[in-house]
Amino acid sequence: MLLNQTESDNERMTQRSVTEYGYQDLEKLMSLMTGDEKHSFSATSTLDVIWTLYDSVLKIDPANPQAPDRDRFFLSKGHGPMAYYAVLAAKGLIAVDDLKHWGEFDSSFGYHPDGELIPAVEIGTGSLGHGLGIGVGMLMGLRLRKQNEPRVFCLIGDAELDEGSNHEAIAMAARMRLENLTAIVIDNNSASLGWPGGIATRFENEGWSSATIDGRNHEDIKTALTQSHPGVPHVVVAKVEEK
Repeated sequence: MLLNQTESDNERMTQRSVTEYGYQDLEKLMSLMTGDEKHSFSATSTLDVIWTLYDSVLKIDPANPQAPDRDRFFLSKGHGPMAYYAVLAAKGLIAVDDLKHWGEFDSSFGYHPDGELIPAVEIGTGSLGHGLGIGVGMLMGLRLRKQNEPRVFCLIGDAELDEGSNHEAIAMAARMRLENLTAIVIDNNSASLGWPGGIATRFENEGWSSATIDGRNHEDIKTALTQSHPGVPHVVVAKVEEK
């Protein structure tokens, strides 16, 4: 459950320097976002992975979030982006005060993240099954531009793997040897169809490298996300508690 917070607490949160925000502040930052459609469980299931990515893995400059050589992060699991917004605010990529306007008519911070409205967000997501295919296309485009350094990280939910578009993206990424692609699957056992042998096997059968980890352990997450996988894409299956 999110922590209750008084208005004076909120004021203190929004006045603090961004350099002071840490993981321990994320619940309070999320509590600045009020109203319906929070999809709290969907958001908090991704919290530790997104934090670890932005805290110690991604190469992104808050002062220039659209730099051509940046790493790209796609939140394909776009429902309930509270955790995403909170991490972006903690890392100085969006203003903390803007969180209080989440979901308002003229706010950039809608119930799904919008890459056209928020410079730190790469794509608009929420319709399940699209993110991984877009990630494959992004890397193909970067390859054509001879930009071989940026990495693409795509976070998807286990239920998204029921979507047929992911079959094609998984197969193509391996055939094209997109070693700068990492898929992160949040596994809370919510998929309807499942996969014989588990989620990692699905990717391994197509030629991906894989790691299955505790999706709440930050050291395990970092190790898996920075694991060497020359010549092949990589999948990290992050297991969290069932909904």
